[in-house]
Amino acid sequence: MKMTLIEMVQDILSEMDGDEVNSFTDTAEAEQVSQIIKTTYMEMMSNRNWPHLKKLVKFNSSTNTALPTHQTLNQDIKEICFIRYDVRSGDETRRKYNEMKYKSPEDFLSFTNTRNSDKAEVMVVTDPAEGVEIMLLNNVAPQYFTSFDEEVLVFDAYDNTTGQTLITNRFQAQAYVSPSWVMEDDAIPDLPSEAFAALLEEAKSVCFHALKQMNNDKAEQKARRQQRWLAQKSWAVADLEVYPNYGRKRAGRNNNPYIDKNN
Repeated sequence: MKMTLIEMVQDILSEMDGDEVNSFTDTAEAEQVSQIIKTTYMEMMSNRNWPHLKKLVKFNSSTNTALPTHQTLNQDIKEICFIRYDVRSGDETRRKYNEMKYKSPEDFLSFTNTRNSDKAEVMVVTDPAEGVEIMLLNNVAPQYFTSFDEEVLVFDAYDNTTGQTLITNRFQAQAYVSPSWVMEDDAIPDLPSEAFAALLEEAKSVCFHALKQMNNDKAEQKARRQQRWLAQKSWAVADLEVYPNYGRKRAGRNNNPYIDKNN
């Protein structure tokens, strides 16, 4: 069952024999408990990729024609699941979404360095993050991408028959998105209902240790049990299709299907 912030604060204070409150701002102890709940929640969110945080996302496209293939990630994107791009040319009407393959910065540069910079279809740009030159094709749709700074995606090509840069609304992308926290009494943390017991017991255990300088063995036992259960949980929809684990922060040559393993 889902709980509001004030309901969790009241539950923990009751078990700690604290004062009754109607708002987490009523007492200093209630404010401390609410901060511990927040910290516990953020830790829970960071230690795994929660299915409910997998969302379709948009990039912030570069309007700078000197950087026609750069796409900026929103700050709340934690890990990319997939990227597809509509590769149809300017005179085609049928959508053609191809999956973009990831290359490490080293492999990306090695690949693009084979291009002939003297040819008209090759555009040389300087990436502002690292100051390196990149040779892009300007007459075909992209196939590959990389990132030099974990904030901007760089694709290897763009089709000048469709525009002077890659087109934002031609992207389809999915990513795990970091949740936000609302510090209000009636706020409900962005968490599946099955996980609220784990959040409450974890926060309760921390509160006893931090505020009472004592352990709550029962809360710790419940917290461990809830975490084990969550680790085995079959989510309502997410388990219907299992995605490989690949993302911009943990991309590796052996486990990232974005990577063209032939290069």
